[in-house]
Amino acid sequence: MSIEALVFDVDGTLADTEEVHRMAFNLAFEELGLGWHWTQAEYRSLLSVTGGKERMKTYIDSLPLRAPEKKRLHERVPEVHAAKTQHYTDMARRGGIELRPGVLRLLDEAQDAGLRLAIASTTTAANIDALLQATLGPRGLAMFDVIACGDQVRAKKPASDIYLLALDTLGVPPERAIAIEDSVNGLHSALGAGLWTLVTPTFWTEGSDFSGAGLVLPSLGDPAQPLPGEPGGHLASSAWLGIEELLRLASVAPPMNAVQALYREDS
Repeated sequence: MSIEALVFDVDGTLADTEEVHRMAFNLAFEELGLGWHWTQAEYRSLLSVTGGKERMKTYIDSLPLRAPEKKRLHERVPEVHAAKTQHYTDMARRGGIELRPGVLRLLDEAQDAGLRLAIASTTTAANIDALLQATLGPRGLAMFDVIACGDQVRAKKPASDIYLLALDTLGVPPERAIAIEDSVNGLHSALGAGLWTLVTPTFWTEGSDFSGAGLVLPSLGDPAQPLPGEPGGHLASSAWLGIEELLRLASVAPPMNAVQALYREDS
C-alpha cells in the first residue's frame, strides 16, 4: 500500500519546545506565589508524564505535604496551567521558538508529493496555534488537514487515542500513514495505533529505548545541517531525510516486531 499521510507530534518533534514550556511553568509558579522552580533535570524527569496538568499533579503528589494541602494544590492546577499556557503562547509569538532542522523542508516536500499532513499532540490547541503561527506564519494552520489535540481524547500518550482520532478524522488507515515522534510515550502511542514511526529525539528524550521505531535519527537533517555519518549509516540517498527516502523506508518495513504487536493488542 502507498503512503497517503504524515502525522506529526508537536513538542520536541516540529520544534524543540520543552525549554520554553519549562520557563513558562516557572513564570506561572512565580506569578501565582507557589514557590516552585523546575530545573532542567527535574523537568526532564517529569516529561515521562504526558500533559502539563498531569505533570503538575504528579509533582504535587511527590511533595512532602499533608493530604489536605495536596488536595488544595490539585484544585489550583487548572488555574496554574492556564497561566502557564499564556506565558508559553506569549513567548512563542515573540519568536522564541524555531522549527527543528529539516522540518519545514520535509513538510514542503510532503505537500509537493501530494501527501496529507496531520498533527497528533497531547498539548493544547492554543499552544499548537501559537507555535504554527510563530514558525510557519499564516499558512501554518492551513498546511495540516487535521489537528488532533490532547483535550479531545480521554487518555493521553502513551495511549493511542490521539493517533486513532487523527487517523479516523483523516479517513486514512494506519498502514497508509507515517508517524513522526521524539519520545518513548509518543512512539508507543503511534505503535499502538499501528503506525510505522520515525523518531527524532531531543536533549529531553535522547537515550530512551526506542525499540519498535522504524527509524531513529538525531534530526531530519538539512543540506545546511547534514546528519553525521550520512549517507551510509541509516540513509542511502543523502545526509538528510527526504520524502522519497522516508516513503521508501516505510514501504520496506520489516514484519511487525514484538513491541509493535504488544501495543497493537492493547489498543
